[in-house]
Amino acid sequence: MGVSLSTARWLAPASFAYDFAAQQYGIFSSPTMKEIHDRNLSFFSPQPYFIAGFFFPQQLFQLAWLYRLWKLDSKSPAEKKELDQIVKFVPYYALGNVCIGTWMFFWNSEQLKISNLFVILNTTAQLYYVFTQLEPMNTKSWSSILTHVVSKTFAGIGVLDLLHNTSVAYFKDDMPSTAVKVGTGLAFAGLSAVSDWIFGGCLVYDLVGLSVGQAAYSQDKSWSGMLGGFAVGSAAIVGLRNWFKPPYVDSDEGYALTGQDEYP
Repeated sequence: MGVSLSTARWLAPASFAYDFAAQQYGIFSSPTMKEIHDRNLSFFSPQPYFIAGFFFPQQLFQLAWLYRLWKLDSKSPAEKKELDQIVKFVPYYALGNVCIGTWMFFWNSEQLKISNLFVILNTTAQLYYVFTQLEPMNTKSWSSILTHVVSKTFAGIGVLDLLHNTSVAYFKDDMPSTAVKVGTGLAFAGLSAVSDWIFGGCLVYDLVGLSVGQAAYSQDKSWSGMLGGFAVGSAAIVGLRNWFKPPYVDSDEGYALTGQDEYP
């Protein structure tokens, strides 16, 4: 899945504008996206302001990334290397924006099962890109840094979206089973073990948001405490893994790297 530079330069900002406009619709429409959230709760319902708090800074990183997509000169060999890594992510970025923008309309009409299809597509695509297509981050390349931040935050919040939307679409007002509790702990531990600071930090943030939400919504306060414990455990795993085996490279050669690193 690839696009040309000329296509990328209109596709990426157009998809950003579509998603941003849809989010504004969700915030100011009646009912609002939060009102839909509040009347559809389940065992993976997060504190909604954690999602809003994630959204704003992520937009700033996206704007910086889009600026570089337009600013860099493809006729310069050095800058072309910078552009190549940005353009490679554009199809996944555009798909994510279109999915989440479209999700909003079904979410606000309370068609939760249909909205969940867009969440599944987005989260699957973002995780696929992060774990199979993304080159190791070069700390001397702003294009590399921003591509990692944008793609990993997309994937990170996608994990939370997937848990949240799936639970309310199919398990509204349910409490988590023992299998769900064990599976949640194992899944986050496994992802944390192969995550860098960026994606790993998103996973911890997801768990904290879930823990705070369940403290307010769930009758079983032990589930909130368990999610908080998973957050602490995931943070420890991410920290230890990255301390002993740093996932980033530091090269003046830009992004002229081959092969895949085991980290996203």
